[in-house]
Amino acid sequence: MKNDFILVINGHPDSQSFCSALSDAYAKGALEHGARIRVIDLSRLSFDPNLKYGYRQRTELEPELTEAQELIRQAGHLVFVYPTWWGAMPAILKGFIDRVFLPGFAFKYRDNSPLWDKLLIGRTAHLIVTMDTPVWYNRWIYKRAGIQVMRRNILQFCGITPVRVTEIGPVKGSSPEQRTKWLKQVGRLGAARK
Repeated sequence: MKNDFILVINGHPDSQSFCSALSDAYAKGALEHGARIRVIDLSRLSFDPNLKYGYRQRTELEPELTEAQELIRQAGHLVFVYPTWWGAMPAILKGFIDRVFLPGFAFKYRDNSPLWDKLLIGRTAHLIVTMDTPVWYNRWIYKRAGIQVMRRNILQFCGITPVRVTEIGPVKGSSPEQRTKWLKQVGRLGAARK
């Protein structure tokens, strides 16, 4: 049964990253305004990110991934905080999605049909994505390719909608003052439960 809590998933493999600070800022803003929060920090999980057999053969889930599925099942809103590397999410986040968003949990193919059932309907999401590329360049030149994969091909495919996006960048070379502004911006998002 879906509850009204927010699940924040920090998809950066380094626990000392700016994404970790952004995750903390979101969670703090939400908590200070009465939201219930759970956080999954992928840098602290121990799991094999490789879906070794694809969907041909089941790869047993580590206990932390089973718990992640249960948290996703119960959450009303998912917040993914991650950097853009080579135009997309880091390998650890992609591996987490490969291992957790499985058929029977996130979606279900229909027999003798090209259609599928979306099993995570009723949830919303927000992507907070950092990058070293200027945001305008990612939007107009790269067409937000990595964001579109996460939004459309993964989350909306499973029924999670709407999916809001906050792009932060360029982080490389940014001043401490600019980073403080971004942290406050993300804290306000948490306070608004967006």
